[in-house]
Amino acid sequence: MRESNAPDLTLHLNSSVFHCKIPRHQILSEFGEFGEISLRVIMDLHLKNLFGRFQEQFGSGPGLGPGSGTCLMKVEGVFPNFIKCIYKSSAALYRTEPWKRLRPGHLFGIRVGKDSDWSSKKQPFPCAQFIGGDGGDVGFYMFRSESDAKKMTGSRETIRVPNVELLRVSYELEALMFPSNKRMIKSLSLEASGTDRFPVIDVARCMSSGELRFRNPTLEELRFVYAFMRAISLVHPLLQEDKNGASKWSRLMYFETFIETVDVQWPPEMAKGHDLVAVTVSHPPGQAYEEKACSTASSTPTKYAEPPREVFVDVRVNSNGVLRQCTLCEKEVHGDQSQCCALCRAVVYCSSLCQKQHWKETHKSMCGLYKAMMEREEELVMKIFLFPCSVDQPCKWLESLGIHQKGMWRRKCGCYAHCPFGLLPVKGGLWDSWGGLGDEEFPRDSPFHNHVRDGISSPILLSGWSEYYNLRSLPLSSPVADILSHPFTVYYILSSLNISSKNLLLKGKEVILHYLGPEGELDWMPAFAEIGHLLNGSGNIHIVMVGPEVPTNLSGTTSGISSRVRVNLVRGNYQDEATYLPSPHIIVALNCGLESYSAWGGALELIKSRGVPAFFTEQSEILCANAKQVLRGAGLHITHPVTPNPFRSPVKTYCLSNNLPSYSNGFVLGVNT
Repeated sequence: MRESNAPDLTLHLNSSVFHCKIPRHQILSEFGEFGEISLRVIMDLHLKNLFGRFQEQFGSGPGLGPGSGTCLMKVEGVFPNFIKCIYKSSAALYRTEPWKRLRPGHLFGIRVGKDSDWSSKKQPFPCAQFIGGDGGDVGFYMFRSESDAKKMTGSRETIRVPNVELLRVSYELEALMFPSNKRMIKSLSLEASGTDRFPVIDVARCMSSGELRFRNPTLEELRFVYAFMRAISLVHPLLQEDKNGASKWSRLMYFETFIETVDVQWPPEMAKGHDLVAVTVSHPPGQAYEEKACSTASSTPTKYAEPPREVFVDVRVNSNGVLRQCTLCEKEVHGDQSQCCALCRAVVYCSSLCQKQHWKETHKSMCGLYKAMMEREEELVMKIFLFPCSVDQPCKWLESLGIHQKGMWRRKCGCYAHCPFGLLPVKGGLWDSWGGLGDEEFPRDSPFHNHVRDGISSPILLSGWSEYYNLRSLPLSSPVADILSHPFTVYYILSSLNISSKNLLLKGKEVILHYLGPEGELDWMPAFAEIGHLLNGSGNIHIVMVGPEVPTNLSGTTSGISSRVRVNLVRGNYQDEATYLPSPHIIVALNCGLESYSAWGGALELIKSRGVPAFFTEQSEILCANAKQVLRGAGLHITHPVTPNPFRSPVKTYCLSNNLPSYSNGFVLGVNT
């Protein structure tokens, strides 16, 4: 049989064009040389597989169709390792299966860092939805605004709205992907999502003609979507169904209003000066944090909507006979008679009656959060030290070290509570200040040697206690880190966390620091002298300590505790005294207890109006969660998310009413306007 060139058969389906070339001899053998070829026959015999692919690729869900052929390797400035991180994060999100519950009607608000972090000075795609949960291709779309999202969200399919741009991530089968993406996946060994799906990321715009045009995302847009994927995979499982919110006949599941901020770590190539970024996810968009008066001001929902049976098992607290306090009724109870929640083991009660009442009122919404905090206890313990690092009875701990009621250690128990801060009797001498520790057990008032490079001195940057003890040749049995935590946390903030103050020090200039709410620090000035040696001949630090605990007879005095560090003491509330102080480069408050003192309100207002970066430490993560609420309620944006402080005290302390890991200066966070 003679063969000739068969004409192309062209099908127009939903504005997409498919070409099918059928050999003429095959048509002749089945339909006759002059028979009319019907589209139905062609579909039955030759296009069955093609339409199967069409159905798989286009799906039956509300999406915009197949991938556009964009490829992340074509993004200007992108690193292969960052592409690997994106694929790894998208695979992690895929494994959480958000499409089981989420539909396009469930819109999420997104905020990554602060607006000034982005080139347009606003969040690139602050609204997102998940598509494909009702069938078809799965993925998610990110919109420039909530209004755009609502315009494009139809009852059954995505509506093409002219001149609306969105970023989309669709999970496609590898077999259906464009060759450029297949080559990229193979060459970089990228992680698959599910069995054989991979994300395709592009930015789509619908033209006035209804046609879709696509482009590669920019590197900045990839940063944004990466942060969203990392955050949403953590928080979407926490959404709680609102059974009273849906209408009787609605097929859409309704969720309780939700807002949560999580800390996302940038890949090294994307850090830009900060390893972590705070990502806030809300549902529906536009939710705002509300400041709460109680100590459970976290917004994190819980996995435990109803109390499992094991919640009320009688779990005794092991507290070596120390008095504890019931979380609910505040009754003091002997440690051996107290009990705690069996799930999180964090919260202390005097009886099962109080425990059950507290579960109903508050704890059921917090138990999951407390449990996660308790699970981080192991990583917070500093195992390098050889002295006892757990204190439930301070006097006994100090006695075991031979420093009780001696030197600066007198502020570590209540024996000298009658003596105002800053006015402890001093005999004189560094040896006496450190409580009579052996000569090799405390830092000498001397510079560090061998820290000049190319004839130029610069501040010594430390990563943690181990490095410092090494430099000073201190034995790990020395407890001085417990007091040095305060000055070293200040130095860590100045030299590592805040870029502007670090640059000033590197240039040999002075940094003015406002230090809010000092108490025991007023008696620890010999420890602050060590900051001067860490400056290593570069720069100066002027610390202005302001607080109501500064004694009247010390207010207005200046102490030159070293050649490069001087301290001014000022009595009063910060908001009342700040006008008379030199303008600060940075503000610091250690172990500040933001939720506990009403006087912080005025201070935070002043910090906001000045626009000066401020850093705070708290002893436990729950205090940090509450502090975040207070800061956001004051209109301050968290620029340095909550992280463990490498210069926290290694000595674990105990709260009366909970067992959460707690260390002096345990966690640090920073804000700016």
